[in-house]
Amino acid sequence: MALSLVAIILLLFAMLRIIRLERKSACRTLLAIPFCAVAFLEFFDFAALYQFFPEVDWKRLSLGVEALLPALWLLVSLTYARDLPERGLSRSTRLMLAGAFALVLVPVLMPGEALYYAPDFPLERMLFLTDVGYYFYVAMLVLLVVALMNLESTLVNASSEALWRVKLDIVALGSVLAVCVFYYTNALLYRSLNMELVPLRSLVSIIAALMIVYSRTHWRGTAQVKVSQAVLLKSVVLTVIAGYLLLLGSIGEGMKYFGALFPRVLALSLGFIAGMLLLLLLLSERAQRELKVFLHKHFYQSKYDYRAQWLGLTERLANFESGDGLLRLVLSAYCDIFGVRGGALFLHQDGCGWFCATGIQELEEVRVTIAADNPLIAYLRDRRWVFCSRDDNPEILEANCRWLRELKVSFAIPLFEGEALTGFIVLGEQVVPDEEYRYEDYDLMKAIARQASVAIQHQRLSEQLTQAKAMEAVGNLATFVVHDLKNLAATVSLVVENAREHLDNPEFQKDMLSSLGNTTRKMHTLIGRLRNLGESELLHMRPVDLLALARHSARQVQGRAVTVQGTPEKVIGDEEELEKVLLNLFLNAVEASEPGTQIVAEVGCADSPYLKVSDSGCGMSPLFIRNELFAPFKTTKQAGLGIGLYQCRQIVAAHGGRIEVCSVEGEGTVFTVWFPSPALGAERVITQPA
Repeated sequence: MALSLVAIILLLFAMLRIIRLERKSACRTLLAIPFCAVAFLEFFDFAALYQFFPEVDWKRLSLGVEALLPALWLLVSLTYARDLPERGLSRSTRLMLAGAFALVLVPVLMPGEALYYAPDFPLERMLFLTDVGYYFYVAMLVLLVVALMNLESTLVNASSEALWRVKLDIVALGSVLAVCVFYYTNALLYRSLNMELVPLRSLVSIIAALMIVYSRTHWRGTAQVKVSQAVLLKSVVLTVIAGYLLLLGSIGEGMKYFGALFPRVLALSLGFIAGMLLLLLLLSERAQRELKVFLHKHFYQSKYDYRAQWLGLTERLANFESGDGLLRLVLSAYCDIFGVRGGALFLHQDGCGWFCATGIQELEEVRVTIAADNPLIAYLRDRRWVFCSRDDNPEILEANCRWLRELKVSFAIPLFEGEALTGFIVLGEQVVPDEEYRYEDYDLMKAIARQASVAIQHQRLSEQLTQAKAMEAVGNLATFVVHDLKNLAATVSLVVENAREHLDNPEFQKDMLSSLGNTTRKMHTLIGRLRNLGESELLHMRPVDLLALARHSARQVQGRAVTVQGTPEKVIGDEEELEKVLLNLFLNAVEASEPGTQIVAEVGCADSPYLKVSDSGCGMSPLFIRNELFAPFKTTKQAGLGIGLYQCRQIVAAHGGRIEVCSVEGEGTVFTVWFPSPALGAERVITQPA
């Protein structure tokens, strides 16, 4: 008795305290309503147990308050410390609240005997439930559990600043809710209300009221908590699973009532089939995306949780191990965030004037290359905006219809470094075909693209730094080799000097030949290690007949004929260095071609002199040309150092020229070396260091 009286007094005091301090906030004033309801429930149960004014049906009044509790708790759990959408509660939430308030009609329209019977009450504090009463309390329990889940979500999503402000209130509310859930769960389990448990509810209510009073005494202010989209999605999943468990319970109830008419094997089969269908539904990519879109549309102003998206993106970009891994991580982030199937990342190829796919995620191999003058490239560069395949862009769609249709491209997002367009990302088909994408989606796509562009640039600079360190290591090796060559040269000098006096001595001759042989062998070993990396520090520039040099170099290729044709063209250059370039190109063509196929070297002039080497060999992919062809120390040959073409480009660049390559896999390759005109070459001779 004492517990009930104390609980009633403290609950009413807490209610008045809340109303006094929170009168300026309608949402926070709602917090007083369930405390008032619980106080009346305590009073009515107390009066029923101790038979105050026996002519009053206290238990019926108590039943009316119980019917009102789910609606009040739901209302508080949906509004307390929450950042509500501008358009208010969603339609489904309003329907659930309306259903909760409709429970009040049950005790109003039905007599108490329709819900429970109590032959020995209050001597025996048990109320036995009828079928109607059982289902009435099932509905109450479900709604109270939903309210408890809402409070849990509010607590979990509270920021560190808001947590200390709301934790006492939520713990107090959750405790009263939890004891109510326990009370009605016990009633459903035994199909009877055990009012011996009322003191437990009174004790918890006392503690909760003290916590509310304490929090209002030591703190004043507001704290708004926004439920994260991820937590809301998990709550929906838990609700679906709870529905599945209720279905299993209904099947079990059917077995109980229908007996032999409801075979056990059929019931188990229905349970397993429903579980399999539920699992397929939860794993469905389209179902997940449609659920996210629905929640974003009805519960949030913003479609994305930007804090979560940004943290997830930075965590992805921090965990890559290679350049290819970085590109795949960027593409997977786009696929997960925007609900598309696969994507590809195109980067610009310097010196070739086109873009090729350097990263692919969940798409078939992309072989297409996009020219720099393509209308799509012009759109991305000039508009600096996201291209959508659904938009009315006939010029772009007509020029790219084939590969856009094959890859089922939905969007193209530009990548910039400063003002320069360095690449773009294409996204595959949408998981939900009729999903609408707006400026919010496009802005997030561009924001991620900026971050991805910075990460790609850092990765490229890191690779260049690695190459520079490798070249430094080679330079250090060359220093040691030069030192060893100097020692070997000193040995040869001693032999020559002694030969002036002892050349006629047979034993000296024998030792001299042995010493010279060993020295020569060591020199060849050192030269093989160095392989003459890089360009010459001083070029001996003079007029060179390019056609004659090509024919001379072709004759040095053993085992294969190289056809040389064209017109004699004069260039200014170092003949020995240019011969290295020609020999390297000829040998590469021989190694890439099948025996008997033709290799052609053509010399001509088109604005400036050129040498073109063509073969019909295995060819190369655009990705290989971009990433590995001219990179030092990258080779596909077992005995190669990976510096041949790198050395060629360095030599040609030192002459003021350039190398261009055009290759198709399975068809062949064409290398074109362009030289400056002889007049420009003559000027270059003047600028050479002495």
